[in-house]
Amino acid sequence: MYFLNLIWVNIVNEVIGLIIASIISWINFVVIDTYFGLPEAPGVKGADIVGHSIKKRGGDLSGGFFQGNILCSPDASAGTLLASIGVMLLGFQGGLIAALMVYIGNRLCADPGYAGTMGALSATVILVLCSFIDITPLMFVVGMVIAITTIQGLDHPSSSKLLGLIAKKLNRKTIK
Repeated sequence: MYFLNLIWVNIVNEVIGLIIASIISWINFVVIDTYFGLPEAPGVKGADIVGHSIKKRGGDLSGGFFQGNILCSPDASAGTLLASIGVMLLGFQGGLIAALMVYIGNRLCADPGYAGTMGALSATVILVLCSFIDITPLMFVVGMVIAITTIQGLDHPSSSKLLGLIAKKLNRKTIK
């Protein structure tokens, strides 16, 4: 009986850790990407195409540009995901290597911003701090996939409206 209780406690702890990691990942990448202006303008050509496509389907153009920037160049969601994997594999240094790789990826995409690099660096620090409360890098990998899915994988028009609203609340320029 003790063994079954121990398994149940571990499952509950894992689920709570995943929920916390998902929320932290979502906040980290949305706030950083919004701060660096992803809703304001397409940073790369593909982001412009995605943004206008989402607008045609009833979405928010600013949120569409945000989603297009995520899709077409390494942003804070990619940085957070890669940092989580880097820290899982190599510790703190792996997060720094991930940040360097995201920086190089942004330059290869001719992306003028640094949202991805900042996302990787902030995620590395967050991961190290969360390791003290037993939230593992693996939980952040899964949490980031969940966070990306809520923005990119469920319903583009609805999530673009949420992203546009967040941009307005953070006093960022938005496009009509």
